[in-house]
Order: sequence, then C-alpha cells, then structure tokens
Amino acid sequence: MFKEFNIENLENSKNDLEFLLNSSKEKIYELLEIENKSYENFVKPYEEIGEGISDFVTPIFHIDSVKNSKLTQKVYEECLPLISNYETEISQNDNIYRSLKVIQDNNSTSLNDIQKKVLENEIRDFKLSGCHLDNEKKDKLKKLNLNLSELSHKFSQNILNATNAYEMIIEDFDDVKEIPDSDLELAKFEEDGKTKYKFTLQMPSYIAYITYGTSREKREEIYKAYCTRSPENGKIIEEILKLKYEMISILGFNSYSEYSLETKMAKNEEEVVKFLEELALKGKNRAVEELAELKEYAVKDGIDDIKSFDLAFYSEKLKKEKYDLDEEFYRPYFEQNSVLNGFFDFLNEVFNIKFTLCDAKSWDENVKVYDISENGNVIARIFIDLEARKEKRGGAWMNNWHSHYIDSNNKQHLPTAYIVCNFPPAKDDTPSLLRHSDVVTLFHEMGHALHHLLSKVPEAMVSGISGVAWDVVEFPSQFLEYFAYDKDVLKLFAKHYKTGNVLDDDAIQRIINAKNFQSSLSMLRQVEFALFDFKLHQKLFKSEEDIQILLDGIRKEYAAILPPSYNKFQNGFSHIFAGGYAAGYYSYKWAEVLSADAFYMFIDSGLVLNKDLAIKYKDTILKNGGSKDMDELFLELASRSPSVDSLLKIDGIIS
Repeated sequence: MFKEFNIENLENSKNDLEFLLNSSKEKIYELLEIENKSYENFVKPYEEIGEGISDFVTPIFHIDSVKNSKLTQKVYEECLPLISNYETEISQNDNIYRSLKVIQDNNSTSLNDIQKKVLENEIRDFKLSGCHLDNEKKDKLKKLNLNLSELSHKFSQNILNATNAYEMIIEDFDDVKEIPDSDLELAKFEEDGKTKYKFTLQMPSYIAYITYGTSREKREEIYKAYCTRSPENGKIIEEILKLKYEMISILGFNSYSEYSLETKMAKNEEEVVKFLEELALKGKNRAVEELAELKEYAVKDGIDDIKSFDLAFYSEKLKKEKYDLDEEFYRPYFEQNSVLNGFFDFLNEVFNIKFTLCDAKSWDENVKVYDISENGNVIARIFIDLEARKEKRGGAWMNNWHSHYIDSNNKQHLPTAYIVCNFPPAKDDTPSLLRHSDVVTLFHEMGHALHHLLSKVPEAMVSGISGVAWDVVEFPSQFLEYFAYDKDVLKLFAKHYKTGNVLDDDAIQRIINAKNFQSSLSMLRQVEFALFDFKLHQKLFKSEEDIQILLDGIRKEYAAILPPSYNKFQNGFSHIFAGGYAAGYYSYKWAEVLSADAFYMFIDSGLVLNKDLAIKYKDTILKNGGSKDMDELFLELASRSPSVDSLLKIDGIIS
C-alpha cells in the first residue's frame, strides 16, 4: 500500500537517478508522438512520470536534512545537477507546452474543473520556465537554475556547519542558576572531575541560554555567535540575487518580486507592500508600549540600556511576573508521547481521523510512523521526527513525499508526508519535555501535513499542497495553531509525566492569558523580515553593503529596537535563500489573515470544538488541496472575504 522509506543503496543514487530520468524522458517523448492527444492519454501519464521521480528523489534530498553526513552531502551534490537539469529541460520543452495548450483549447467542454485547473497551472508554469524562448536563452536559464540550486544548498550547509561548530562551555554555576532543570540536565557534563555545562546553537540549547542565562556577558556571547553564523553566506547572497536578476530579465519581468507573484494570491507588488505597511502602522504604537514596559522592568535589575540579547531573558521574567507563567512548571505536563497521543485524540474528535503507530522503516530510531485512517480505511501515512540532533538541520518543517491521486488505470495512490522538528531530546531517565511553544509548532506543522494528507483530489498536480498558491499555503498550519491555546484541547494531553495529573484550569488560563504577550513586537519583527525579503527582490542589490543598508533602513522605520551592528540576520535567512520563500515571506502574515478569520468562525459559534464546522473546514479547505484557488475556497467556507482586523483582534492588537 505504501512505499517503504529505504536508502540502503544511497551511495548508488546518482546512477539510479540517471537511469530513472533517462527512462522518464523516453516515456515523455513517446507521449509526444501521440497524434490525438487528450487529457487521459497524455496529461495523466505525464503526471504519473512526475510522481515517479518525486517518489525516488524526495528521500535522497530529505536524508541530507535530517541525517546529514559526508555521504548524504556527496549524494545530494551528485544528484542535484541531474534533477535540476532534467526539470529545466522538461519545463522548457515547447512541444509539451503546445500539447497542453491544444488539449486545453480542444477539450474545454469535456474537461472537469480540476482538470482545467491542472492545465491552467501547467501552462502558466511552462511560460514562467521560458519554454517560449530561443535555445540560447533556454540554455542560459538551465545554467542559472542549476547554479541557484547549488548555491541554496551551500547556503544551508554553511549554516548547519556553523551551528555544529560552536560550543559555549560554562563552569560557574551562577551563570546557569536560572536555567530550568530539564534544560540544565541536557547541558550538563563531567570533565576533569568538574561539572560543566555546554550550550550550542542547536535551537533547544540556544533558547535555553538566551531565555534563562543569568550572565549578560554569556547571553551576548551566544547571541553574537548565532547572528554572525556563516559570514561566507554574504557573498552567496550576492551571487543568488545576481543570478535571480539575470533569470527574470531573460523571462521578461522587471523584478523577482513581480515574477514571484505570478504564482501567488496577491495581485501585484503594491498590494503586498501596502498590506505589510498597514500591519506595521496598526501595530507600531502598541509595540513601542510593549518595549517601554520591558525596559522599565529591566531597569529594576540595573539594566538601563536593554539590548537585543536581553529581550528573551527579560521578556520571560516579565511574562512570568504578569501572568504567573513559568515554562519549567509546564514542561512536565508536555511530555512528547503524551502530547502526540492527545493531539491525535483531538484530531480524531474534530476531523474523524485516527492515527495508528505502525512498524515501518524510517531514517532514525526516534522517528515515529503512523497510518491515518478515516471511517476504518487507511488513507495516508505520516513520519514524525521531533527531537533535535547534531546531524539535523535546524527549524521545523513538513515535507510531502507522495500525493493522493487516481492513476490512468483507475488505481488510487495514497499520500505520505514527513514532519520534522527540533524539540528537546530525551536524556537518560528524562523523557522529551516540550515547551508550550513547541506544542504550537507541532500543531503548525501538522496543519501543513493534513492539508496534504487529507486531500481527495484525483489529480496529483493539484492534490494536497501541490498547486496551492505560496502565499496561502500557511493558512491551514496557522489555523491549527489556534487550537493549541484552547482549554479543552490542552486537557487532552497536558498530563504530568510522573503523576498523570491533568493541568488544571488556572494553569491553562495563564497560558491563554499570556498568548498575546508582546504580540505587536512579534508582528513588527515578522513585518520587518517580510518587507526586507520583498524589497530585496524588487531590484538588484549588488553588494553586502547595499543589502545591509536596505535592512537597516527597514529596521529604522519599523523595528521597535535596533539590533547591534554585528547582527547579520540575512546570512541565516534560510527561508528565502535556501527555501521557497524568496519574495514570499510575506505569506506568513497574508495567510494568517485567512487563518484568524476562519478561527473566528469557531469562536463566534460559541464552541471551539465545533465538529460540524471542523468537518466543513476539512471538506472545503483540506479535501480540495490546490484544485481551486484559496480565495474561492475561503468564500465557500465563510461566505465572506477575510478581514485584516480579525488577525489584529485575535492577536490583541486592536479590540
């Protein structure tokens, strides 16, 4: 039913991939020989060829992110040019493009809406790939795409190397005395008969010290190490921007931002900038007030010049004082397995889906694999990899492997996906204990996964997250996050790992009360990132200095506090330089408007665990994947257009 995750033959991947790509090209050339092409005899087989390649390639690239080694790097670097050149060659094939156009023109009355959407997307993407250009320009684009892929991978690898290279060793207990016991236990080691503490740039370790580390000097040390990682990425950014500008110039666009919006819900560049500036304008005054409150609190501790490396430390103290919220008190209630099992109970309750642990091969002994069933039938499989480890890339993400679709032989193919996080690992007799923010992250990534796995679309090219506009792909993930703050949901899994006691109402209410703590500061930070990304791609910035000037200007206008001059945030901005968010980071806030407005439907119904509404959301948004535009699906769900004010209200920025 499902393909096993198997990379035992990893070292031979290059040869296997070459064979697969050559055979795929031969099959496509055979399809092009068909005289009377139709959706059934041309588009369906073409779609299945693409799924076959994805089936083979995804685990190869995935393993480099989760079990990074010299072998995975070597295999990645060997396979990347092959797949990049293949994809460019196919996407620039004018014969395929013209065949799709003919099918679209000749079969407009017989095609269903989903098939029309497939053709509409594919024809658009062929144009964006330059299939209409002469061979010289196509060759140039092919080289540019390959170079960009290699640079993105190098950018990401540099960050991973720098993250793993740094250690801060502390011997003085006074410097760690405020760090929660569970974090301290992970940091502790014995050397030369002494107890010492090691902190790294791995996210659980970094967060532990920057949030609870008593020594201001040590906080700055680890902060500086984090935000000056990979200085060599500055030159890589220059090269990436230069190559992207060459690419869009060949394709006839004025900017990469303009090119990027061709596949997004936002209509034009002005709309995006106006949207972000509106959020900044509505949140700036409150953010300044939030910072003033924090400064006033820090003064009590003798700090009258609060810096960026102080923010997490004093914010945590202030939050604890205002809301009586102590992260260490909560973590024993968020033991990883308890959270997962209770989360699955919640998803079963609202979406009628059941998760069953299965004995399937994966890439690490800590990965859990589940089959998802609906009405007694298995419909999907998910791999969940939650704990941080040295060979794993930082952050959290969902990666789709297979899509749901019906093939040309009328056989149903079931979807699979991976969820990857970097939560505190188990150690000795202490299980993996999560922060509530980790719980929110898990809900977020599961939102992405369910968007892909619950799809019932019969066409792979628009099934699940395939074909979904990039600036609305975050809608289902952010929507699910809101449930991580609901009392009834939390009670399903917030159970003390030793006593089994459920977190009481007062403790849960403190989490809810603190949800919007410094929400305006957080929003301004996201707007800062989004404006930097979007404006960076509106014209060609040729040097690191020019890029820094752009970032400094945006910070000066919108940031509530300016970071130190050594902060080179851009050199670690993987989302836009090693991910798919270039000129699209605004998507997080854009999609958040949809998610907040959708969640308000549950609030307005008077019942957050409103099963009827949840099933409607599942059947409207999740089931349809990318087969319809999201604005159309949202209108079906809510019978109205979304409002920015819903986001601002749910974040407590306006009343």
